[in-house]
Amino acid sequence: LVLDTDHIVEFDRATSQGAALRQRLQASAKDIAITIITPEEQFRGWLAQIRRTQDVHRQVFAYERFEQRIDFFSAWKVLSWTSDAADVLMGLRRQRIRIGTMDLKIASIVLSLGATLLSRNLRDFQQVPNLQVEDWL
Repeated sequence: LVLDTDHIVEFDRATSQGAALRQRLQASAKDIAITIITPEEQFRGWLAQIRRTQDVHRQVFAYERFEQRIDFFSAWKVLSWTSDAADVLMGLRRQRIRIGTMDLKIASIVLSLGATLLSRNLRDFQQVPNLQVEDWL
């Protein structure tokens, strides 16, 4: 199972939905991973916030959160962007699949491994041929 960014965000939250997802993943007894795209998306957000914050004292919080995300992701199996995934992406682009670039990259990694993606974004991911996608939220 591969978690999309929306599932990893919920997994990390101290909410009933996050707890239910953690419990369901644990009960599944399947290998669980994320793609390298998820940390990229989140790191871009934190780095943008750091750049926007001119007051260096106010950057302390942003850097602390950024460091927490690095620690959080270090505990996960992270699936790499590979030549196989790049080939899949090129094929999807030739098919003119119209979803966001980051989602297309996530789909390409998942397809290249024959895995199942867990995402709330079924509307977009169901446009990708042969992609197994489920919403556990």
